[in-house]
Amino acid sequence: MSAYEYEKVMDFVDEEDVKFIRLAFFDVFGIQKNISIMPGQLERAFREGISFDASAVEGFGDEVKSDLFLHPDPSTFSILPWRPSVGRVARMYCDIRYPDGTLYEKDSRYILKKAVEKAKEKGLTVYFGTEVEFYLFETDEKGRPTRIPFDHAGYMDIAPEDKGENIRREICFTLIDMGIEPEASHHEEGPGQNEIDFQYSDALSAADNTSSFKWIVRTAAMGNGLSADFSPKPVKEYAGNGMHINMSVQSEDGEDYNRQFMSGILEHIREITLFLNPSEDSYMRLGEKKAPKYITWSPENRSQLIRIPAVKNGRKRIELRSPDPTANPYLAFALLIYAGLDGIENELPLMEPANVNLYRAGNEVTDHLKKLPESRGEAWDAASASPLIKEVLPEAYLEVYKKPLKA
Repeated sequence: MSAYEYEKVMDFVDEEDVKFIRLAFFDVFGIQKNISIMPGQLERAFREGISFDASAVEGFGDEVKSDLFLHPDPSTFSILPWRPSVGRVARMYCDIRYPDGTLYEKDSRYILKKAVEKAKEKGLTVYFGTEVEFYLFETDEKGRPTRIPFDHAGYMDIAPEDKGENIRREICFTLIDMGIEPEASHHEEGPGQNEIDFQYSDALSAADNTSSFKWIVRTAAMGNGLSADFSPKPVKEYAGNGMHINMSVQSEDGEDYNRQFMSGILEHIREITLFLNPSEDSYMRLGEKKAPKYITWSPENRSQLIRIPAVKNGRKRIELRSPDPTANPYLAFALLIYAGLDGIENELPLMEPANVNLYRAGNEVTDHLKKLPESRGEAWDAASASPLIKEVLPEAYLEVYKKPLKA
């Protein structure tokens, strides 16, 4: 933290009537937590950190030596636009440290930072952009979510069939107010289903933005008397929610390492699927309605696990189509970086593209293809046997992920 960043935040809080500062962090599943402090405690937060009980956070440990400290990252400072303009509320994401100041190894944001640093040591930067889908459902007279879709529009329909366009507009303006640049938004295939895509950014910013986005969507939905649902399969007969992850590898030496990076992801995808698809319902989505089932790739082909989209700006990207929005984006991005780096470091050969429609292909094609895990148990078995997972994640993560995430 530079003195300039610290002083800039302190001055803004003083000059702009900020009365509450939310210090936010995430549990191992990527679920956001926070503690609110008053402006008078902000200097202490920057200098010493604000303590919390780690034993009360999923996966963070037991009651023995349970004190951890939140140290705000001033680069993530943002006003919450939906809160009152008098007595404003701000938010910062935090690093988590032990009392002696060392970084906490179970913090998924820290795990991503380590992955980014390893790529940097190799002269590589991986940029990420997400395409996040969600459903809007009506609520009952007590404000509880139902499974009644907000509308019955289809893919890229317009109003009046698409009732979500004003909410998407509100979400996009809120994102911009918080310094997050949305790229596109539209109605998706399912009734009441929507999608908002983001511009590319560095890995940490992309993960922060994805986490902020889900919070903003839920808040906007609630403000409109609706419920936002990011679970992978909210309604059995409708399309599931995906979180397609786009990646682009840039190198200091000017070489194109995207194919080798993709080869590493294909090599390790079964091992990391548990963290890309952490809920039981994730495996109801995979393999149907444009969600992938097989470990394949192909240019421009939406029936594949990985497709290479057509581009006109020369910037190649890899689109991974299996993850869903219940994934912790910090873990997801970190594991994809580590898998991709393994492909580069070991020059893993890239399999031949599957230039067919896998949703219509016969057994003579699909019987020869490797599959993604078909259940959460299968995904956990693959992760628990993975040298890569054991090398880059704390042991506690596997133990916590034995228990299904409630989507």
